[in-house]
Amino acid sequence: MEWKRDWGLTARVLLTGFLLFLLYLVFMTILWVFFGNVWLIVLLAVGMGLFQYFFSDKMVLWSTGARVIEPDEYPELHRTVEKLCKEADLPLPRIAIMQSPVPNAFATGRSPKHAVVACTDSIMRLLNKDELEAVLAHELSHVKNRDILTMTLASFIAMIASMIMQSFFFSALFGGNNRENGGGWIIVWIVSIIVYAISTLLILALSRYREFAADRGSALITRNPRALISALNKISGRIDAIPPEAKAKVEGANAFFIIPALSGNTIMELFSTHPPLEKRIANLEKVEAELRGY
Repeated sequence: MEWKRDWGLTARVLLTGFLLFLLYLVFMTILWVFFGNVWLIVLLAVGMGLFQYFFSDKMVLWSTGARVIEPDEYPELHRTVEKLCKEADLPLPRIAIMQSPVPNAFATGRSPKHAVVACTDSIMRLLNKDELEAVLAHELSHVKNRDILTMTLASFIAMIASMIMQSFFFSALFGGNNRENGGGWIIVWIVSIIVYAISTLLILALSRYREFAADRGSALITRNPRALISALNKISGRIDAIPPEAKAKVEGANAFFIIPALSGNTIMELFSTHPPLEKRIANLEKVEAELRGY
């Protein structure tokens, strides 16, 4: 079985983008009706969006403390990634190491040519060679599927709504000119909350599916889905034993990780960035059966 484009992921990306675009138009229309001139907000949001687009990889590395390494520092890791890139028909990304007791890995970057694949030093000690290959192949699948860029752009509308919500809060806190159009501000604030909630739910739904797609991609690249199943079980088991304060230090990268460090308090699957481990394993077992021709 060869790598094929995941049309399920493509359809979800397009549908999410379309729904978010409609949401954006409705939101901008409401702002226009009540305040007329919203260009300053839009320009600021666009500026932040462009900054996020071009510097998202640097921001993620900075927030996690991950350091890009040279080939002579971790030669075996570089050889593994290079081998997987040949299998996946991808350019070699930059490779980074993150010092953390939380065993995990992530990928970032706006395109395959600007990608970074990172892993923690602890995951390299925890997993065997095949398991680490499977995890790295999962991250390279995110790069190949270009879903990292999609998630970055999808967060654009939620970012605008968040800015409006914060602007209302500070304006209300310090007075401002809200008294002249208090009713309008309240309506915009309520709409901002609704837009933020809907856009966040759409992003989370896409995020969960992209993990399934990356798991499948890893299995196709390595031809060894059982190795990823083993790795996921090991990572999950080790994370459960790590103190909460250590997990809190990597909270900023939680959505990027192959397994979220902070997931124990999730009340509903609806609000999770990742699908449940049991469903991911079941999905990988189906891929394993396909590879064996069942």
